Amino acid sequence: MAASRGRRLLWHGRCWFSQTESGVPPQPPDSLYPPIVASATAKSKAAKRRRLEHFNQRVHAAASIEEKLRLYGQLQRPKYMLYPQTFALNADRWYRGFTKTVFVPGLPPRAAAAAAAKAPGAVAPEAAETAAGVAPEAAKAPEPGTAAPEAAKSPELAAAAAPYLDMGELRSLACDALLQESFYQNKKRPFLYRDQDHTPGPFLTQLVSTLAAFLCGRNPLLAASSLDLKPEVNYYWHHGEEVVAHGHRKGRVDPVRFQIDDNPHLQIRVPKQLPEIVPLESDLGDVPVIDHKPSKLPLFKKQYENKVYIGSKVADPCCYGHTQFHLIPDKLKRERFVRANLEDQIEVVYRANGIASLFAWTAAQAMYQGFWNEADVTRPFVSQAVVTDGKYFAFFCYQLNTLALTVETIQNNPRKNICWGTDSKPLYDVVEDGSVKGFNDEVLLQLVRFLLNRPKEL
Repeated sequence: MAASRGRRLLWHGRCWFSQTESGVPPQPPDSLYPPIVASATAKSKAAKRRRLEHFNQRVHAAASIEEKLRLYGQLQRPKYMLYPQTFALNADRWYRGFTKTVFVPGLPPRAAAAAAAKAPGAVAPEAAETAAGVAPEAAKAPEPGTAAPEAAKSPELAAAAAPYLDMGELRSLACDALLQESFYQNKKRPFLYRDQDHTPGPFLTQLVSTLAAFLCGRNPLLAASSLDLKPEVNYYWHHGEEVVAHGHRKGRVDPVRFQIDDNPHLQIRVPKQLPEIVPLESDLGDVPVIDHKPSKLPLFKKQYENKVYIGSKVADPCCYGHTQFHLIPDKLKRERFVRANLEDQIEVVYRANGIASLFAWTAAQAMYQGFWNEADVTRPFVSQAVVTDGKYFAFFCYQLNTLALTVETIQNNPRKNICWGTDSKPLYDVVEDGSVKGFNDEVLLQLVRFLLNRPKEL
Protein backbone atom coordinates (compact mmCIF):
# COMPACT_ATOMS: atom_id res chain seq x y z
CA MET A 1 0.00 0.00 0.00
CA ALA A 2 2.88 2.34 0.79
CA ALA A 3 4.36 1.67 -2.62
CA SER A 4 1.05 2.44 -4.25
CA ARG A 5 1.07 5.90 -2.66
CA GLY A 6 4.57 6.79 -3.86
CA ARG A 7 4.45 5.21 -7.31
CA ARG A 8 1.62 3.94 -9.41
CA LEU A 9 1.52 2.16 -12.69
CA LEU A 10 -0.68 3.54 -15.44
CA TRP A 11 -2.03 1.64 -18.39
CA HIS A 12 -1.90 3.71 -21.55
CA GLY A 13 -2.65 1.87 -24.71
CA ARG A 14 -0.34 -1.15 -24.67
CA CYS A 15 2.57 0.42 -22.78
CA TRP A 16 3.29 0.41 -19.08
CA PHE A 17 4.86 3.55 -17.63
CA SER A 18 5.17 5.11 -14.23
CA GLN A 19 4.40 8.66 -12.97
CA THR A 20 5.93 10.10 -9.80
CA GLU A 21 3.73 12.45 -7.79
CA SER A 22 5.45 15.65 -6.60
CA GLY A 23 4.72 17.20 -3.28
CA VAL A 24 4.63 20.77 -4.78
CA PRO A 25 1.85 21.44 -7.32
CA PRO A 26 3.19 22.74 -10.68
CA GLN A 27 2.73 26.45 -11.49
CA PRO A 28 0.48 27.04 -14.49
CA PRO A 29 1.97 29.25 -17.23
CA ASP A 30 0.78 32.85 -17.52
CA SER A 31 -0.96 32.27 -20.82
CA LEU A 32 -1.06 29.37 -23.18
CA TYR A 33 -2.30 31.59 -26.03
CA PRO A 34 -1.32 35.05 -27.35
CA PRO A 35 -3.42 37.97 -26.04
CA ILE A 36 -6.67 38.68 -27.79
CA VAL A 37 -6.47 42.06 -29.54
CA ALA A 38 -8.79 43.90 -31.84
CA SER A 39 -8.51 43.40 -35.54
CA ALA A 40 -6.21 45.84 -37.28
CA THR A 41 -8.59 46.18 -40.23
CA ALA A 42 -12.02 46.22 -38.57
CA LYS A 43 -14.27 49.26 -38.26
CA SER A 44 -14.69 49.04 -34.49
CA LYS A 45 -13.44 51.63 -32.02
CA ALA A 46 -11.06 49.08 -30.50
CA ALA A 47 -9.55 48.40 -33.90
CA LYS A 48 -9.12 52.13 -34.54
CA ARG A 49 -7.48 52.54 -31.14
CA ARG A 50 -5.10 49.66 -31.89
CA ARG A 51 -4.10 51.17 -35.23
CA LEU A 52 -3.46 54.53 -33.57
CA GLU A 53 -1.32 52.96 -30.84
CA HIS A 54 0.72 51.05 -33.42
CA PHE A 55 1.24 54.23 -35.42
CA ASN A 56 2.39 56.15 -32.33
CA GLN A 57 4.84 53.37 -31.44
CA ARG A 58 6.35 53.47 -34.93
CA VAL A 59 6.82 57.25 -34.82
CA HIS A 60 8.32 57.13 -31.32
CA ALA A 61 10.74 54.38 -32.38
CA ALA A 62 11.88 56.23 -35.52
CA ALA A 63 15.67 56.25 -35.76
CA SER A 64 15.98 59.80 -37.17
CA ILE A 65 14.03 63.02 -37.55
CA GLU A 66 13.69 62.44 -41.29
CA GLU A 67 12.13 59.02 -40.67
CA LYS A 68 9.81 60.48 -38.04
CA LEU A 69 8.61 63.19 -40.43
CA ARG A 70 8.09 60.58 -43.16
CA LEU A 71 5.95 58.41 -40.90
CA TYR A 72 4.06 61.41 -39.55
CA GLY A 73 2.85 62.43 -43.01
CA GLN A 74 2.64 58.98 -44.57
CA LEU A 75 -1.15 58.56 -44.56
CA GLN A 76 -2.75 60.81 -47.16
CA ARG A 77 -6.37 61.84 -46.78
CA PRO A 78 -8.30 64.90 -47.98
CA LYS A 79 -7.25 67.89 -45.85
CA TYR A 80 -8.18 71.53 -45.54
CA MET A 81 -5.78 73.92 -47.24
CA LEU A 82 -5.28 76.90 -44.96
CA TYR A 83 -4.02 80.01 -46.72
CA PRO A 84 -2.25 82.62 -44.55
CA GLN A 85 -3.18 85.39 -47.00
CA THR A 86 -6.92 85.07 -47.47
CA PHE A 87 -9.89 87.18 -48.47
CA ALA A 88 -12.20 85.42 -45.95
CA LEU A 89 -13.98 87.70 -43.48
CA ASN A 90 -12.75 87.51 -39.87
CA ALA A 91 -10.31 84.77 -40.83
CA ASP A 92 -8.00 85.58 -37.93
CA ARG A 93 -10.57 84.31 -35.40
CA TRP A 94 -10.91 81.00 -37.25
CA TYR A 95 -7.14 80.63 -37.54
CA ARG A 96 -6.75 81.15 -33.80
CA GLY A 97 -9.19 78.32 -33.19
CA PHE A 98 -7.48 75.96 -35.62
CA THR A 99 -4.07 76.58 -34.03
CA LYS A 100 -5.13 77.09 -30.37
CA THR A 101 -3.59 80.55 -30.34
CA VAL A 102 -4.28 83.46 -28.01
CA PHE A 103 -3.88 86.85 -29.67
CA VAL A 104 -2.56 89.66 -27.47
CA PRO A 105 -2.73 93.18 -28.99
CA GLY A 106 0.54 95.05 -28.90
CA LEU A 107 4.06 93.74 -28.53
CA PRO A 108 5.59 91.84 -25.59
CA PRO A 109 6.89 93.97 -22.70
CA ARG A 110 10.49 94.00 -23.97
CA ALA A 111 9.37 94.88 -27.48
CA ALA A 112 7.06 97.65 -26.30
CA ALA A 113 9.82 99.23 -24.24
CA ALA A 114 12.21 99.10 -27.17
CA ALA A 115 9.69 100.63 -29.54
CA ALA A 116 9.10 103.47 -27.09
CA ALA A 117 12.83 104.10 -26.71
CA LYS A 118 13.22 106.24 -29.80
CA ALA A 119 15.17 109.43 -30.37
CA PRO A 120 15.80 111.78 -33.28
CA GLY A 121 19.57 111.52 -32.89
CA ALA A 122 20.82 108.04 -32.04
CA VAL A 123 19.71 104.77 -30.52
CA ALA A 124 21.75 102.38 -28.44
CA PRO A 125 21.30 98.73 -29.45
CA GLU A 126 20.92 97.69 -25.85
CA ALA A 127 18.04 100.14 -25.55
CA ALA A 128 16.19 98.02 -28.08
CA GLU A 129 16.29 95.09 -25.66
CA THR A 130 15.62 96.78 -22.33
CA ALA A 131 12.79 95.75 -20.07
CA ALA A 132 9.53 97.62 -19.71
CA GLY A 133 9.61 100.89 -17.83
CA VAL A 134 12.64 102.47 -19.51
CA ALA A 135 12.12 106.11 -20.33
CA PRO A 136 12.58 107.28 -23.92
CA GLU A 137 15.42 109.56 -22.82
CA ALA A 138 17.46 106.45 -22.02
CA ALA A 139 17.89 105.76 -25.74
CA LYS A 140 19.22 109.19 -26.70
CA ALA A 141 22.81 109.48 -27.74
CA PRO A 142 25.18 111.65 -25.74
CA GLU A 143 26.26 114.97 -27.17
CA PRO A 144 29.60 115.07 -29.00
CA GLY A 145 32.48 115.41 -26.62
CA THR A 146 30.56 114.06 -23.62
CA ALA A 147 30.54 110.59 -22.16
CA ALA A 148 27.49 108.45 -21.54
CA PRO A 149 26.27 108.31 -17.89
CA GLU A 150 27.18 104.62 -17.65
CA ALA A 151 30.64 105.29 -19.05
CA ALA A 152 31.23 108.06 -16.52
CA LYS A 153 30.34 105.70 -13.68
CA SER A 154 32.26 102.65 -14.79
CA PRO A 155 35.08 102.47 -17.36
CA GLU A 156 34.58 98.70 -17.57
CA LEU A 157 30.95 99.11 -18.59
CA ALA A 158 31.96 101.74 -21.12
CA ALA A 159 34.48 99.40 -22.68
CA ALA A 160 31.97 96.56 -22.85
CA ALA A 161 29.11 98.68 -24.13
CA ALA A 162 28.16 98.32 -27.78
CA PRO A 163 28.56 101.41 -29.99
CA TYR A 164 25.51 103.58 -30.43
CA LEU A 165 23.41 103.23 -33.56
CA ASP A 166 23.02 106.42 -35.55
CA MET A 167 19.35 106.96 -36.29
CA GLY A 168 20.21 109.24 -39.15
CA GLU A 169 22.27 106.54 -40.81
CA LEU A 170 19.48 103.99 -40.38
CA ARG A 171 16.98 106.42 -41.87
CA SER A 172 19.35 107.11 -44.76
CA LEU A 173 19.67 103.38 -45.54
CA ALA A 174 15.89 102.93 -45.59
CA CYS A 175 15.27 106.03 -47.72
CA ASP A 176 17.99 105.05 -50.20
CA ALA A 177 16.44 101.62 -50.67
CA LEU A 178 13.00 103.18 -51.15
CA LEU A 179 14.16 105.82 -53.63
CA GLN A 180 16.18 103.26 -55.57
CA GLU A 181 13.08 101.20 -56.32
CA SER A 182 10.40 103.90 -56.56
CA PHE A 183 12.17 106.96 -58.05
CA TYR A 184 15.61 106.40 -59.58
CA GLN A 185 14.73 103.36 -61.67
CA ASN A 186 12.62 103.81 -64.78
CA LYS A 187 10.29 100.83 -64.52
CA LYS A 188 7.58 99.78 -66.90
CA ARG A 189 3.97 99.46 -65.90
CA PRO A 190 3.40 96.29 -63.82
CA PHE A 191 1.24 93.43 -65.00
CA LEU A 192 -2.24 92.95 -63.59
CA TYR A 193 -2.19 91.93 -59.90
CA ARG A 194 1.63 92.04 -59.94
CA ASP A 195 2.14 95.46 -58.43
CA GLN A 196 3.72 93.93 -55.29
CA ASP A 197 6.47 92.40 -57.46
CA HIS A 198 7.11 95.72 -59.17
CA THR A 199 8.22 98.04 -56.33
CA PRO A 200 7.27 96.77 -52.82
CA GLY A 201 8.99 93.38 -53.26
CA PRO A 202 12.41 94.68 -54.39
CA PHE A 203 12.23 97.45 -51.78
CA LEU A 204 11.59 94.98 -48.97
CA THR A 205 14.41 92.72 -50.17
CA GLN A 206 16.90 95.56 -50.33
CA LEU A 207 15.76 97.06 -47.00
CA VAL A 208 16.07 93.82 -45.04
CA SER A 209 19.38 92.74 -46.57
CA THR A 210 20.90 96.21 -46.03
CA LEU A 211 19.76 96.50 -42.43
CA ALA A 212 20.82 92.94 -41.61
CA ALA A 213 24.30 93.53 -43.01
CA PHE A 214 24.55 96.86 -41.15
CA LEU A 215 23.50 95.31 -37.82
CA CYS A 216 25.71 92.21 -38.00
CA GLY A 217 28.31 93.92 -35.85
CA ARG A 218 25.74 94.53 -33.10
CA ASN A 219 24.10 91.11 -33.29
CA PRO A 220 26.45 88.12 -33.72
CA LEU A 221 23.44 85.92 -34.44
CA LEU A 222 22.80 87.77 -37.71
CA ALA A 223 26.37 87.15 -38.83
CA ALA A 224 25.78 83.39 -38.62
CA SER A 225 22.25 83.49 -40.02
CA SER A 226 20.84 82.35 -43.34
CA LEU A 227 18.67 84.71 -45.41
CA ASP A 228 16.15 82.90 -47.65
CA LEU A 229 14.47 84.60 -50.60
CA LYS A 230 10.94 83.37 -51.33
CA PRO A 231 11.32 80.05 -49.48
CA GLU A 232 8.71 77.34 -49.02
CA VAL A 233 7.29 76.65 -45.55
CA ASN A 234 4.86 73.78 -44.87
CA TYR A 235 3.12 72.33 -41.86
CA TYR A 236 0.55 69.52 -41.48
CA TRP A 237 -1.49 68.82 -38.34
CA HIS A 238 -4.77 67.43 -36.94
CA HIS A 239 -7.32 69.37 -34.92
CA GLY A 240 -10.85 68.15 -34.16
CA GLU A 241 -12.95 65.31 -35.57
CA GLU A 242 -15.45 64.88 -38.37
CA VAL A 243 -17.56 62.13 -39.94
CA VAL A 244 -16.62 61.08 -43.45
CA ALA A 245 -19.58 62.02 -45.62
CA HIS A 246 -18.76 60.38 -48.94
CA GLY A 247 -16.86 57.49 -50.44
CA HIS A 248 -16.10 53.95 -49.36
CA ARG A 249 -15.16 55.20 -45.86
CA LYS A 250 -18.51 56.92 -45.35
CA GLY A 251 -19.57 57.10 -41.71
CA ARG A 252 -16.13 56.73 -40.18
CA VAL A 253 -14.85 59.28 -37.68
CA ASP A 254 -11.63 60.91 -38.86
CA PRO A 255 -9.48 63.71 -37.48
CA VAL A 256 -9.82 67.08 -39.22
CA ARG A 257 -6.62 67.53 -41.19
CA PHE A 258 -5.01 70.88 -42.06
CA GLN A 259 -2.10 71.87 -44.26
CA ILE A 260 -0.39 75.27 -44.54
CA ASP A 261 1.73 75.92 -47.63
CA ASP A 262 3.32 79.30 -47.08
CA ASN A 263 5.70 81.36 -49.22
CA PRO A 264 7.14 84.30 -47.29
CA HIS A 265 9.02 86.92 -49.24
CA LEU A 266 12.07 86.66 -46.96
CA GLN A 267 13.02 84.79 -43.85
CA ILE A 268 16.03 84.71 -41.55
CA ARG A 269 17.08 81.39 -40.00
CA VAL A 270 19.60 81.20 -37.18
CA PRO A 271 21.59 78.42 -35.45
CA LYS A 272 20.42 79.36 -31.95
CA GLN A 273 16.91 79.65 -30.60
CA LEU A 274 15.38 83.00 -29.65
CA PRO A 275 14.64 83.43 -25.91
CA GLU A 276 11.19 82.70 -24.52
CA ILE A 277 8.88 85.66 -23.92
CA VAL A 278 6.67 84.21 -21.16
CA PRO A 279 6.74 80.88 -19.28
CA LEU A 280 5.51 77.75 -21.04
CA GLU A 281 2.27 77.46 -19.02
CA SER A 282 1.25 81.12 -19.30
CA ASP A 283 -2.45 81.84 -19.88
CA LEU A 284 -2.96 85.29 -21.43
CA GLY A 285 -6.49 84.88 -22.76
CA ASP A 286 -9.05 82.62 -24.35
CA VAL A 287 -9.00 80.73 -27.63
CA PRO A 288 -12.08 81.18 -29.86
CA VAL A 289 -14.30 78.11 -30.12
CA ILE A 290 -15.45 77.51 -33.69
CA ASP A 291 -18.54 75.27 -33.87
CA HIS A 292 -18.79 75.30 -37.66
CA LYS A 293 -17.03 73.24 -40.27
CA PRO A 294 -13.93 74.84 -41.74
CA SER A 295 -15.63 74.74 -45.13
CA LYS A 296 -17.86 77.58 -43.94
CA LEU A 297 -14.93 80.00 -43.75
CA PRO A 298 -14.49 78.91 -46.60
CA LEU A 299 -11.66 76.35 -46.68
CA PHE A 300 -11.40 73.68 -49.34
CA LYS A 301 -10.10 70.12 -49.22
CA LYS A 302 -7.46 68.53 -51.36
CA GLN A 303 -5.45 65.33 -51.10
CA TYR A 304 -1.72 65.58 -51.74
CA GLU A 305 1.60 65.18 -49.93
CA ASN A 306 1.62 65.91 -46.21
CA LYS A 307 4.70 68.06 -45.71
CA VAL A 308 6.53 69.64 -42.76
CA TYR A 309 9.28 71.99 -43.88
CA ILE A 310 10.90 75.14 -42.45
CA GLY A 311 12.64 76.22 -45.65
CA SER A 312 15.69 73.98 -45.27
CA LYS A 313 16.53 70.35 -44.61
CA VAL A 314 16.87 68.86 -41.15
CA ALA A 315 20.67 68.74 -41.33
CA ASP A 316 20.96 72.51 -41.87
CA PRO A 317 22.62 74.12 -38.81
CA CYS A 318 20.35 77.17 -39.09
CA CYS A 319 17.32 75.19 -37.92
CA TYR A 320 15.63 77.91 -35.82
CA GLY A 321 13.52 80.78 -37.06
CA HIS A 322 14.32 84.42 -36.41
CA THR A 323 12.12 86.71 -38.55
CA GLN A 324 9.86 86.27 -41.55
CA PHE A 325 8.85 89.05 -43.95
CA HIS A 326 5.53 88.69 -45.76
CA LEU A 327 4.33 90.83 -48.66
CA ILE A 328 0.59 91.44 -48.93
CA PRO A 329 -0.56 90.61 -52.49
CA ASP A 330 -2.16 93.15 -54.73
CA LYS A 331 -5.57 91.48 -54.45
CA LEU A 332 -5.63 92.16 -50.70
CA LYS A 333 -4.32 95.73 -50.64
CA ARG A 334 -6.22 98.14 -48.43
CA GLU A 335 -7.64 100.29 -51.24
CA ARG A 336 -9.83 97.38 -52.32
CA PHE A 337 -11.27 96.97 -48.82
CA VAL A 338 -11.95 100.71 -48.60
CA ARG A 339 -13.84 100.66 -51.89
CA ALA A 340 -15.88 97.67 -50.67
CA ASN A 341 -16.70 99.38 -47.32
CA LEU A 342 -14.74 96.70 -45.45
CA GLU A 343 -12.30 98.90 -43.57
CA ASP A 344 -12.63 96.66 -40.49
CA GLN A 345 -11.11 93.77 -42.48
CA ILE A 346 -7.86 95.56 -43.31
CA GLU A 347 -6.18 94.60 -40.05
CA VAL A 348 -7.76 91.14 -40.19
CA VAL A 349 -5.63 90.36 -43.25
CA TYR A 350 -2.45 91.27 -41.36
CA ARG A 351 -3.43 89.31 -38.24
CA ALA A 352 -4.47 86.20 -40.15
CA ASN A 353 -1.22 86.25 -42.10
CA GLY A 354 0.88 86.68 -38.96
CA ILE A 355 -0.90 83.96 -36.95
CA ALA A 356 -1.02 81.29 -39.66
CA SER A 357 2.48 81.87 -41.03
CA LEU A 358 4.19 82.01 -37.65
CA PHE A 359 2.33 78.95 -36.36
CA ALA A 360 3.36 76.90 -39.39
CA TRP A 361 6.99 78.04 -39.27
CA THR A 362 7.42 77.71 -35.51
CA ALA A 363 5.63 74.35 -35.28
CA ALA A 364 7.76 72.97 -38.10
CA GLN A 365 10.87 74.07 -36.19
CA ALA A 366 9.64 72.15 -33.13
CA MET A 367 9.09 69.03 -35.22
CA TYR A 368 12.63 69.36 -36.57
CA GLN A 369 13.74 68.99 -32.94
CA GLY A 370 11.82 65.72 -32.51
CA PHE A 371 8.58 67.00 -30.94
CA TRP A 372 5.10 66.22 -32.23
CA ASN A 373 1.52 65.94 -30.93
CA GLU A 374 2.24 62.78 -28.89
CA ALA A 375 5.56 64.17 -27.58
CA ASP A 376 4.78 67.79 -26.77
CA VAL A 377 7.39 70.51 -26.57
CA THR A 378 9.40 70.87 -23.37
CA ARG A 379 10.50 74.44 -24.12
CA PRO A 380 8.86 77.34 -25.99
CA PHE A 381 9.76 78.15 -29.57
CA VAL A 382 9.73 81.83 -30.54
CA SER A 383 9.65 83.45 -33.98
CA GLN A 384 8.90 86.91 -35.37
CA ALA A 385 7.17 88.20 -38.48
CA VAL A 386 6.77 91.47 -40.34
CA VAL A 387 3.74 91.75 -42.64
CA THR A 388 3.76 94.65 -45.09
CA ASP A 389 2.42 95.89 -48.39
CA GLY A 390 5.54 97.98 -48.97
CA LYS A 391 4.24 101.02 -47.09
CA TYR A 392 2.30 99.80 -44.05
CA PHE A 393 4.10 97.51 -41.62
CA ALA A 394 2.65 95.24 -38.90
CA PHE A 395 4.83 93.34 -36.41
CA PHE A 396 4.10 89.97 -34.78
CA CYS A 397 5.81 87.78 -32.19
CA TYR A 398 4.75 84.15 -31.78
CA GLN A 399 5.53 81.71 -28.97
CA LEU A 400 4.69 78.07 -29.57
CA ASN A 401 3.79 76.36 -26.29
CA THR A 402 2.11 73.19 -27.54
CA LEU A 403 1.79 70.87 -30.51
CA ALA A 404 -0.83 68.64 -28.84
CA LEU A 405 -3.87 69.71 -30.86
CA THR A 406 -5.46 66.33 -31.65
CA VAL A 407 -8.66 65.15 -29.98
CA GLU A 408 -6.74 62.62 -27.87
CA THR A 409 -4.10 65.07 -26.61
CA ILE A 410 -5.95 68.37 -26.33
CA GLN A 411 -8.36 67.32 -23.56
CA ASN A 412 -5.88 67.47 -20.67
CA ASN A 413 -3.62 70.08 -22.20
CA PRO A 414 -3.96 73.56 -20.64
CA ARG A 415 -1.19 75.10 -22.74
CA LYS A 416 -1.98 77.73 -25.36
CA ASN A 417 0.08 79.24 -28.13
CA ILE A 418 0.46 83.01 -27.92
CA CYS A 419 0.75 85.64 -30.63
CA TRP A 420 1.47 89.32 -30.04
CA GLY A 421 0.74 91.75 -32.85
CA THR A 422 0.40 95.42 -33.72
CA ASP A 423 -1.82 97.25 -36.15
CA SER A 424 -0.24 98.31 -39.41
CA LYS A 425 1.54 101.68 -39.46
CA PRO A 426 2.98 103.55 -42.47
CA LEU A 427 6.73 103.74 -42.86
CA TYR A 428 6.39 106.94 -44.91
CA ASP A 429 3.70 109.16 -46.39
CA VAL A 430 4.74 109.74 -49.99
CA VAL A 431 7.75 109.85 -52.32
CA GLU A 432 7.88 113.15 -54.24
CA ASP A 433 10.62 114.83 -56.29
CA GLY A 434 13.32 112.46 -55.16
CA SER A 435 12.62 112.75 -51.42
CA VAL A 436 10.71 110.72 -48.87
CA LYS A 437 8.16 112.75 -46.95
CA GLY A 438 6.63 111.85 -43.59
CA PHE A 439 9.14 109.14 -42.69
CA ASN A 440 8.09 107.25 -39.53
CA ASP A 441 11.09 106.53 -37.28
CA GLU A 442 8.98 104.39 -34.94
CA VAL A 443 8.36 101.74 -37.60
CA LEU A 444 12.03 101.65 -38.58
CA LEU A 445 13.09 101.33 -34.93
CA GLN A 446 10.73 98.41 -34.41
CA LEU A 447 12.19 96.69 -37.45
CA VAL A 448 15.69 97.26 -36.07
CA ARG A 449 14.66 95.84 -32.71
CA PHE A 450 13.35 92.70 -34.40
CA LEU A 451 16.68 92.23 -36.17
CA LEU A 452 18.63 92.83 -32.94
CA ASN A 453 16.70 90.16 -31.04
CA ARG A 454 19.03 87.39 -29.87
CA PRO A 455 19.51 84.83 -27.07
CA LYS A 456 20.57 86.17 -23.70
CA GLU A 457 23.92 84.41 -23.76
CA LEU A 458 24.91 86.43 -26.84
